Amino acid sequence: MTTSIIVGGSGGLGRVLARRFADRGDTVIITSRTRERAETVAAEIAGTVRGLAVDLSRPETIEGALVDVPEADNLVITAITEDFTTVADFDIAKAVHAVTTKLVGYTETVRVLHDRFTPGASVVLFGGLAKERPYPGSTIVTAINAGITGLVKTLAVQIAPHRVNAIHPGMVGDHPRWRDVPENPKYHVPPSGGS
Repeated sequence: MTTSIIVGGSGGLGRVLARRFADRGDTVIITSRTRERAETVAAEIAGTVRGLAVDLSRPETIEGALVDVPEADNLVITAITEDFTTVADFDIAKAVHAVTTKLVGYTETVRVLHDRFTPGASVVLFGGLAKERPYPGSTIVTAINAGITGLVKTLAVQIAPHRVNAIHPGMVGDHPRWRDVPENPKYHVPPSGGS
């Protein structure tokens, strides 16, 4: 039995992972920005899942939010921010929020939990394929996801022998951000009756 912590485990890929870990018998801690959301999703997944409020955009609060976590075998950080902006309409506040959430918040979470890692513990950070395939509005998202790769390299050196990896998934076509985009090349639902 292992303890798996999934930051951003209340939705999307994080929620799927939380269910998978719970199904195999792990003690699972999921986080969301609000306690209510984290606890609601934890109850829906059931088993040995517990919810905590952790807001990566406020990294100074992360240590206090995770104070009751005794140990970690698996740390997965899937939390994202959808602060889209282009160079033409660059929004500094959105950019700072996104960088703080994904680079500073991810790093602070690893720092806070590092001394509670079990000997075989591992870390998985989620970036995104925008690092390789930018799209309109991905100016900061592309830069941050490339930064996740750099973060993995430095963490691998600093917290060895613990393993650190990144996953950079592509678009999830039925995500609300993409589902209703006309002519979305990544997600096509055939007309009823067709294939």
